[in-house]
Amino acid sequence: MLADLSPLIAATAQWLTRAYPAGGGVLDATLCEVQARQAVTVAAWLRYPTVVDASLVGLVGPGGSARLYWITGTDGPPPGTDGDDWDVQAWRTWVDEVVVSWAACLLTDPALAGAAVAALADCEHTAGAPFDFRRLLTPDEHDRRAAALLRHPDLLAPVSALHHGGLLDRLKAENAPDPLLG
Repeated sequence: MLADLSPLIAATAQWLTRAYPAGGGVLDATLCEVQARQAVTVAAWLRYPTVVDASLVGLVGPGGSARLYWITGTDGPPPGTDGDDWDVQAWRTWVDEVVVSWAACLLTDPALAGAAVAALADCEHTAGAPFDFRRLLTPDEHDRRAAALLRHPDLLAPVSALHHGGLLDRLKAENAPDPLLG
């Protein structure tokens, strides 16, 4: 079984950067992708906090991007693309709607992003390795400009609203005291 979330993270970040692309050149596109990938990584690790969770999603799959395209008003292939090719791109099946929604919440709310990263302190995915989510937590001016669409609260509102409550519930559960320890 697949205990690694990298296919889900890569596909979900790709969906975000295609739905909310950078406006500039290659550097802007790269900075936008890094921010999307950091937000998606945090969201995926919160959603699937254990190796068992990651293995299960690897076994059954995350669900795909069809509903997200409908919600964002892009329920068909983008203009100028081959419709047949667009429909069969396998990466779209690895997009996780909840992770997209949670990542959108993190990209548009710095306080929520900070709480989410803090909640990962005891996560199995972060054990033994330092992780830097600076571009998500403290983007500089160039980061903000590169990801202007990706971080725009009004543009991401339909997506972030989908599972915002679930993210808040997860963060409350992560920060709740252990009932066995008192």
